[in-house]
Amino acid sequence: MTPPSALADAVRRVNRAPAILFGVWVITLGVSLPLALGIRGLIHEHLGDSLAADAALSSVNYEWWQEFTDQAAGLGVTFRPTIIGFGAVLDNLSGFLDNQHRPIVIVGAAAAYIVLWMFFAGGIIDRFARDRATRAHGFFAVSGAFFFRFLRLAVVMWIVYAVLFQMVHPWLFGESVYGRLTRDLTVERTAFSINVALYMLFGLLLAVCNLVFDYAKVRAVVEDRRSMLGAIRAAIGFIQRNAAAAALLYFLDFLLFVIVVAVYAFIAPGAGTGGASAWIGFAIGQLYILARLWVKLVFWASETALFQSRLAHAAYVAAPTPVWPDSPMAEAITRP
Repeated sequence: MTPPSALADAVRRVNRAPAILFGVWVITLGVSLPLALGIRGLIHEHLGDSLAADAALSSVNYEWWQEFTDQAAGLGVTFRPTIIGFGAVLDNLSGFLDNQHRPIVIVGAAAAYIVLWMFFAGGIIDRFARDRATRAHGFFAVSGAFFFRFLRLAVVMWIVYAVLFQMVHPWLFGESVYGRLTRDLTVERTAFSINVALYMLFGLLLAVCNLVFDYAKVRAVVEDRRSMLGAIRAAIGFIQRNAAAAALLYFLDFLLFVIVVAVYAFIAPGAGTGGASAWIGFAIGQLYILARLWVKLVFWASETALFQSRLAHAAYVAAPTPVWPDSPMAEAITRP
């Protein structure tokens, strides 16, 4: 199977499992909703019944917003103009690449979200690998079986990403590399180009690690592996043997992600006003989140499709389909 055909097959597999997309959207909404309610409470407490509250319903009051930001702490510091529309995407990307620290409540919510994804990852990949419905009992059985395996994998992932962000990132963008390369420069454009090149290098390192860990999850699920170190070694071996195909497929998946982000950049709502305008902006934002989640699922499904095509055949999974056992009452009914 070629990378384009693997991507097309992945789109088909994901579209045949709308319940999974809906489920991960509900999880995303469920994790973010308490944070949104927390921000709402802080805003309500600060505005009260003042004239500024009435003005906030009709337009954005940047003077009040600046006042709120200056006195905010914890979750409140995230309520900035950069959260409006496409600015939120750029703010998250900048914070990620620049290794910016976030408030502890945001870190806690992100950690909970990652753990939830870790739990459901096994069931999701298994569903895409089998390319047929596994029902709720089969899905959750596989998710539970791989949760603790993926927890062990997460330890390795944490170590690798900690090295990248705590050692490699400061080395590249500190005095060791960036500072030395730009120390005697007088042209700002050249310094900017060097900075972009270093970001691309760091992004490439992140992509390689992400690729290896993705295929480690795929190999663990498809081949029912229990050793996560073995799954990582097997993933590296598969990528080495199929380097061109794996790289091209990852590029196509990433291009799909860029297209989704680009479309959102054109349709992302601005500050707007209250009432219907706010609900329309919310709906557009949720559609973007759905599209982002769909792309993430396509990543896993395409990597699964490529691996299965190079390993054995489509829908090959080593473990048998989990079957819910009959209850004692069912046996009593069928017993003569």
